[in-house]
Amino acid sequence: MRRSSSFPRPRRRTLVAAGVGLLAAAAALPAQTHWTIDPKTSLAWWQVSPHLNHLWATTCPEEPSWRPGEGRSSGWKAEVDVPGGTGNVDDTVDVPIHPRHKVRSVCRDAVAGAVQLPDSVRWRGARGQVTVRADALLMGEAMRDVMMHQVLETAQFPEIQFSLDSLVQVTRQADTLVASAVGTLTVHGRSMPIAAPLKAFPDGGGMRVLAKWRMPAWALNDITPRLKSLGLGVSTNIWHFFFMGADLVFRREGAAAN
Repeated sequence: MRRSSSFPRPRRRTLVAAGVGLLAAAAALPAQTHWTIDPKTSLAWWQVSPHLNHLWATTCPEEPSWRPGEGRSSGWKAEVDVPGGTGNVDDTVDVPIHPRHKVRSVCRDAVAGAVQLPDSVRWRGARGQVTVRADALLMGEAMRDVMMHQVLETAQFPEIQFSLDSLVQVTRQADTLVASAVGTLTVHGRSMPIAAPLKAFPDGGGMRVLAKWRMPAWALNDITPRLKSLGLGVSTNIWHFFFMGADLVFRREGAAAN
């Protein structure tokens, strides 16, 4: 005699309906995407306020919109466009002083990284990392550039890194996403938590991300101890704020660049 089960056997239609429901739920979930930085169209920069007409740098001096400051070395473009008048006045608006107006594939390989987006619609759960070659930052004056790289000790600490933990305060304005990138910035081997406002929008054949972060200039003494011994504007309180940022182009894995 066949033993009967204490549980009723599910009907085939019920199983099929359940399977269809699971497939529909999975299809409704946002697709996970992987984005990588295009180094030829991406750059990082820093700027001091007040900039004194020369305190700024970039990893992409090949960008036509960028200009070195006063006292530049020979071979650089002669035009100096300093918006806002004198450079000895605090300016927290025109930062960076020479923003990029158009994405061009002209930059050296100085910026790398990737971002994973489990939710490509709302960007929830975003994780990633951006690395910058510290010795690629240039001000356009040989002596200042050498001093900057000595202060950063680029031979011992070749990379500046940002690890993205999450995006918060995310809003959308048409095709532009505005948020704050929360994560850890590592400079000169020292890590610190930061929250950097960013804006992301389609451009340059990918997703262009503009990010900017600032801190009081005196904090540079803790990040780069050698700077304090030089007696520059940090020690004399002439420098008030230090800005650091990036203009990145991410391309989705598997997508062809335009």
